[in-house]
Amino acid sequence: MKTIRTKGSLVTALLFCLAAGFQTGCRKDLCPNHYPQASVALSYEQAWERDYGMHWIDAWSADRYGAYDALCPGRPEGVSMIAYAEERSDLFFLQPEGGEVVFGSEVRSLLFYNNDTEYIVLNDLASLPAARATTTTRTRSTLRAMHADERTINPPDVLYGSFADEVPQIKLHENVPLPVRMQPLVYTYVVCYGFEYGRQHVALARGALAGMAESVYLRDGVTGDEGATILFDCALTDDCARAEVRSFGVPGFPDEYYGRERRARDERRYTLNLEVRLTNGKLKEFVFDVTEQLRRQPRGGVIEVGGIRVEDGDNMNNSGFDVDVDDWGEYTDIDLPVGPAN
Repeated sequence: MKTIRTKGSLVTALLFCLAAGFQTGCRKDLCPNHYPQASVALSYEQAWERDYGMHWIDAWSADRYGAYDALCPGRPEGVSMIAYAEERSDLFFLQPEGGEVVFGSEVRSLLFYNNDTEYIVLNDLASLPAARATTTTRTRSTLRAMHADERTINPPDVLYGSFADEVPQIKLHENVPLPVRMQPLVYTYVVCYGFEYGRQHVALARGALAGMAESVYLRDGVTGDEGATILFDCALTDDCARAEVRSFGVPGFPDEYYGRERRARDERRYTLNLEVRLTNGKLKEFVFDVTEQLRRQPRGGVIEVGGIRVEDGDNMNNSGFDVDVDDWGEYTDIDLPVGPAN
């Protein structure tokens, strides 16, 4: 199906081009629509978790976990499109709904991702098979390493992606519709730490989740094999500490929603940490093995641990400590993204 744009100047130019074509053919220097065009229409799959058997939506507790739909990511503010030809790649910027794109050369494939992120770092975009997203480093002076040699990172931002490995042939002066479905590459874990006793002694809480994927490949949604420890802050309720933690998911996982099958059982371990600052200024740490929960939830879901106790004796000599988040000693290292080669 062809689409005709009706702005007067464009129609006049096209008529001139067609008229000239009867005599000598279309002249590239006179025709503003000499190259193939596509009308890119973007839509979004706004999912925060994938169901691999937990069926959270069927028995969701809004009182404990918050509103289910409120966890769904919104639409981005802007999208980048990379058009890959045989010897080059070109970068285009689109509105959230899409837009008109003029291809300057024969295009073999297209890659889409949202460009409104703060912590996402993109690598190797010029080499399509290696193009991947990771996130910035975040350090915590009081954190004891849970997994050897893992980088500690910020939770990634909302990230959508789409890849077209075949682009329909577009003739000169032709404008074809190109619908694109953007799928999530980052998911959310609702983390709940349940207190059995002593919640009243806790002034601040924060957590860490070790063993998670450090990166995700933009082409097919597969996560990298390297593990990382995600650092995050918690909100306190009457009986628990709670956080919504974004993640690429578990490492080395081929996302079946991108058309890839799951691998055999993964033997990795996943560890959850909770660090609390008591009202007397003392720090207390708790560590949990959440391997089985993550194996059943490789792409978002709920991680829940309980039985946490802070004894009255832990909070003795309470001097009315002035709680200040700056005292937690966290730092973020900003990595510069690497753009596509032209």
